[in-house]
Amino acid sequence: MAKGDKFYFENYATCAALAKKAAAYLVECLELYDANRLEQMLEEMHSYEHSADMKKHEMNEMLARAFVTPVDREDLDMMSQQLDTVLDLLEEVLQKLYIYNIQSIEPAAIKYAKLLVKACDLLGEIMVEFENFKKSKKLHPLIVACNDVEEECDKLYLTTMRELTKNSTDILTTLSWYKIYDCLEACADACEHVSECVGSIVMKNT
Repeated sequence: MAKGDKFYFENYATCAALAKKAAAYLVECLELYDANRLEQMLEEMHSYEHSADMKKHEMNEMLARAFVTPVDREDLDMMSQQLDTVLDLLEEVLQKLYIYNIQSIEPAAIKYAKLLVKACDLLGEIMVEFENFKKSKKLHPLIVACNDVEEECDKLYLTTMRELTKNSTDILTTLSWYKIYDCLEACADACEHVSECVGSIVMKNT
């Protein structure tokens, strides 16, 4: 691998590490929830999202200048966009808690956030392996494991949304939680999209 190619893989690994930290921070926020601290929590979460944005901008600049890239330029750009989406959606969960003035956290939301930590942990491992995608024996099982976590999230989403409907007493609160769970589900999907993007790149280049 050319020396300059390491930039791309290191950039992705850094973004995945930021996603891991953001997901862990989301769990911390939900477990120790205090509605009065939401603005402070948003500021902390935004720092992770902003750092990921900076990495995406660095990637865009490199792709604009590069004459030769290790795999298709479009695939590298798509990967960068998908990783950034994960961070955006993790931040959006907290934003929705703030917008809807949520005063207490549903236990299923904590369970969901912990699954997102698992997914982001796997993304971190995937990105470490990605640099050696032509030889790695670990990459495919990691991609499968990430997809399995997304399936767990799908099942949790289904049962949680049904319980939310069955036990609804206040329409505004119920609608607010619908939006929050939709955002958590979108984040799980985004993690799966990153892993699938890696799988697609591997298939095209080996």
